[in-house]
Amino acid sequence: MSDTRKFLRRAAGLFLALALLLPLAGPGTVLEASAVTKAEIDALKGDANDLASQRKDIQNQLKAIQADKNAAINKKELIERQIQVIRQEINNINQQIAMYDQLIAEKTEELRQAEADEAAQFDLFCRRMRQMEEQGEVSYWAILFSSSSFSELLDNYMMIEEIIQYDNKVMEDLEALQAQVTVDRAALEEAQAEQEEAKQKQVAVQQELKEQENEVDKLIGEISAREDQLEEMEAELKKAANDLDAEIKRKEKEYADQIKNVVSESGFLWPLPAGQNTLTSFYGNREDPFTHKSKNHTGIDVSAPKGTPIYAAKSGVVTTSKLGSGSSWAYGEHVVLSHSDGTSTLYAHMSARNVTQGQTVKQGAVIGYVGTTGRSTGNHLHFEVRVHGDRRDPLSYFKDKTLYFSGKGGKIKVQ
Repeated sequence: MSDTRKFLRRAAGLFLALALLLPLAGPGTVLEASAVTKAEIDALKGDANDLASQRKDIQNQLKAIQADKNAAINKKELIERQIQVIRQEINNINQQIAMYDQLIAEKTEELRQAEADEAAQFDLFCRRMRQMEEQGEVSYWAILFSSSSFSELLDNYMMIEEIIQYDNKVMEDLEALQAQVTVDRAALEEAQAEQEEAKQKQVAVQQELKEQENEVDKLIGEISAREDQLEEMEAELKKAANDLDAEIKRKEKEYADQIKNVVSESGFLWPLPAGQNTLTSFYGNREDPFTHKSKNHTGIDVSAPKGTPIYAAKSGVVTTSKLGSGSSWAYGEHVVLSHSDGTSTLYAHMSARNVTQGQTVKQGAVIGYVGTTGRSTGNHLHFEVRVHGDRRDPLSYFKDKTLYFSGKGGKIKVQ
């Protein structure tokens, strides 16, 4: 009978310890690492600082020539370079805001999980307190001294130690979860504040972009009013075309394997929407039908509103896509496509490019948008065609296209 009581007492003690220890595996779900890290956003901020430094350098160059009334063309080039940097800044900020959206969503979920874990742990703590109240004051020493043998004493000691460890663990886990809630809430609030700061900066930079574009419009007015500067721009454009001849040949060798694998169509697609069919300059040494002045032009100019999509005239490989610098600034934002039939097409003075160097494009793909960057005084597409590196009159490939010419004397049909 004595052995039976000992067995039941041991069993009861072990059952009590097990009952207390089982809830220990309750809350505490571990979330996967955030898909977006603060370090990634900080890296973007570092890039933004570099862009701001570039913009400051350009601004200093502008200040140096601000008083020179003959420097309108140079000012236009510098401001367009500055506009390009500002657009990169806006893109950087947009990426930051998008990453903050993701980070905030993740931090919100982490906080929700931490608060749920804290609530579950607090419930466990309260249940343990109620158990202790229901059991009344129990002297651990009394339990030990009630042992009838040394082995029972060891069993009781182990049971008491497990209960004490369990109670301490409940308290420690609750404190840890409360601390985690505080940390997660602070991280969420920090991400929300930094995103709001990025949004405010976005508004300021977009306003600055608008101001710089307005400044370019003013400079275009100054340049257009001076015939000497217009003639200078035409000469620079011709020089840029000559320099580009060599660059196109070099790039076509570089991308030769890729170019030959892109099937070229037999004909050219008009590079603008159908209704945009009014020329403002012909190719070559042709006379203006209104002013009767001749000028040697490297391509054709087609008038179109800013932002009008520009289409690839043929399928091919993008061998150049950039804002020109040095002599090539004359073309502004421009793209060159090389085609497998030995032809290449140039699209210049874009407001923005939609393709990158090395990209393969299909005929009709939007490769950019009409603008007036580079040595240009109005929104238009400057379009050139080369055959094995030699420039050709683009109009010879659009004989079935109805076209008009617009000049100082009005608008006439040319074909």
